[in-house]
Amino acid sequence: MKLVQIYQCLCDETRLRLLNLLLEGPLCVCHLQAALVEPQVKISKHLGYLKTRGLVRSRRQGNWIIYALPPERERSAELKANLACLQDCAAEQTGFKRDLARLRKLDLACAPVAAAGGKGKACCD
Repeated sequence: MKLVQIYQCLCDETRLRLLNLLLEGPLCVCHLQAALVEPQVKISKHLGYLKTRGLVRSRRQGNWIIYALPPERERSAELKANLACLQDCAAEQTGFKRDLARLRKLDLACAPVAAAGGKGKACCD
């Protein structure tokens, strides 16, 4: 992955917020929407942008689409470094901390995400 592709993705706050949440594990759009308190169309638009540039992957499971970062072994050194930097910086930013707090308050029992090996929430039902 080219460095310029990574930086193009990182130049938007919503995409940074999404990536920060996906560092926690695979999530359904409904989880991301609830954690960011943003409309589904906005979340999906930014996830599509990240997906076409290779920063996230998706897979359909029933009626849900589960998003995740590429597996650690498939991440370029540049992507690993930038995600680590994002995590460090986000840990000190109020908005990012609120997103994570909202995500952690969700009932993480969504069947499609749990079956995908990640976290989930019943909002998908």
